[in-house]
Amino acid sequence: MAVIIDGKKISSDIKEELKEQVARMKAEGQSVCLAVIQVGNDPASTVYVGNKKKACAYIGIESRAFSLPEETREEELLALINQLNHDDSVNGILVQLPIPAHMDEKKVINAIAPEKDVDGFHPQNVGALSIGEPGFVSCTPAGIIQLLKRSGVEIEGKECVVVGRSNIVGKPMALLLLRENGTVTICHSHTRDLKEICRRADILVAAIGKPKFFDDTYVKDGAVVIDVGIHRNEQNKLCGDVDAEKVMDKVSAITPVPGGVGPMTIAMLMHNCVEAALRMKK
Repeated sequence: MAVIIDGKKISSDIKEELKEQVARMKAEGQSVCLAVIQVGNDPASTVYVGNKKKACAYIGIESRAFSLPEETREEELLALINQLNHDDSVNGILVQLPIPAHMDEKKVINAIAPEKDVDGFHPQNVGALSIGEPGFVSCTPAGIIQLLKRSGVEIEGKECVVVGRSNIVGKPMALLLLRENGTVTICHSHTRDLKEICRRADILVAAIGKPKFFDDTYVKDGAVVIDVGIHRNEQNKLCGDVDAEKVMDKVSAITPVPGGVGPMTIAMLMHNCVEAALRMKK
């Protein structure tokens, strides 16, 4: 029977470690502050922002929330980001995506100072990851590496297959697995013989955005499966990109949906905030 990789437990452990670290930093007179900007009132974004504020409060990170109306002009948002870039009391800046259609997402992300880009989306941080330089790593892939390491899954020398090539998950995931000395294959919508390639994987990362796409014919015996997808099925229940019931007897370990990859994203965001504060101190 497969081991269930408990993202809630591992993310909770990371938050506890960060809480202790922030307490020590405060005792030495150093605070940590995250600025969160939300434009408009997309309901899902409001929930995500709320969860980030809660995590900050628990760990001891100050969160400054900026809630801007939907009709805010792009120049106004860029001016706020510029102001926060130059505010030494702010360590991390996060613009909750998506932003309204009249704004250029790329321009907004690029406006955030790389040393405060705790989401790890700025081209400078993406480039740093690709050449193994220090920088901030996108939170979901960074969280997956922690899930694997803290569950005792060895990456070195393993055949790792990442299905999905998004800038937020697929590409940085492949680079991080490579950094850990995995042998990495990236698959996407144009990949031929997808099933055959997936069946080679010791570690399969499913980030394709299709509910229950991967069944037992896509995995080999003993594989470790990381399910990044999150969807609602016909019964309105959450499910992932993997048909967990069908693969459960075949794999050695799997992340559940919910409670697997999801909780790790915020934990790693908090980790990046603390890291930003430590780097600013140097």
